[in-house]
Amino acid sequence: MLSVPLPSTLPSLPSVGGLSVRLPHQYVGDWLNARFDDQVKSKFFRGMEFDAPQGDPGWFGPDSRTWYVHSHTPALIFGLQCAAYLERLDPSIYWMGIHHSRLVETGDSGVVARLDPEGLAVRLGHSLAFFIGTAYGSTATAERLARTVRSMHHTIKGVRPDGLAYDADDPDWLRWNYATVVWGIATAHEIYHPKPLRGAELDEYYAEFVRVGQSLGGTDLPTSKVEALDCLKEYLPKLGLTFGNAMATGVNVTNPAQAAVDWAIRDTMPAWAAHLVMYRPPNPVERRARRAAVWSAINGLHASMGEAPEFAAAKHRVAGGTTVAHTEPTYVLGSDPAMDRDEVERVYGG
Repeated sequence: MLSVPLPSTLPSLPSVGGLSVRLPHQYVGDWLNARFDDQVKSKFFRGMEFDAPQGDPGWFGPDSRTWYVHSHTPALIFGLQCAAYLERLDPSIYWMGIHHSRLVETGDSGVVARLDPEGLAVRLGHSLAFFIGTAYGSTATAERLARTVRSMHHTIKGVRPDGLAYDADDPDWLRWNYATVVWGIATAHEIYHPKPLRGAELDEYYAEFVRVGQSLGGTDLPTSKVEALDCLKEYLPKLGLTFGNAMATGVNVTNPAQAAVDWAIRDTMPAWAAHLVMYRPPNPVERRARRAAVWSAINGLHASMGEAPEFAAAKHRVAGGTTVAHTEPTYVLGSDPAMDRDEVERVYGG
């Protein structure tokens, strides 16, 4: 999750006649929002439109399950971490990240195993911008974000140390990557949202969200929870415990806060995936207690930070109704212009 450490002492609360006039969690929420704006939104949300044009529903619209699920920002962030953990069980995904992202430090001898905190923050910032922007942004904003991600994916090609080639435009890879994302977000919502969607309503989210995967070139994508689980398990023969996942889980995590998050992530995984990362659920009483603690932390953050401004702006955009139906992405793989990574970053700020 995004590292937003609390200061050793919080600023004193404003008071009148010696009595605090604001609740402490509200004051902490203001501080967290300010840090979030400074570290994430000011850097990664530039050029995104949420309050206009009036009547534009974007890709989903106000009655969608996607608006509901993504409106809980801390649960969304946690779900993206669950997805990232699961997707790295694919060795090709792992080496894509090592070779083409800023997630790990580099030294004189090349890539080293240590995670780069700044690179992790950049990755999370881009991910949040994409999944909030495609959910609540105008149609033009959603299309631009999808085009940016596709353009970056087009540059991610290479060879693993074992000699196998990888290509981020491979439809099979896109299908796996999509399934991990929708599963991660939906499962985090199901476990940690105060009023989660379940059953048929949750399946409506899976069915809606497929638009995002299609906008990136995905095909034959799962449209329900059962289909997503089946899709993920299909890839089991290709998966394994990569070095990155092994070093970032279980007994190798010594920081207590990080260990708690690591446990909560592994606790969301399908049973067969949990076995790969050496996770066995504790007894039911302990598991409920642990989940309750994580639930309190995630929902405490949400209560402190309040409704995301982007969500509020999107609701205002369609307050008078929608003027057109939402737009289904129509991207066809291979139809984008060819650009190298430097061109992508210059054009899109990737």
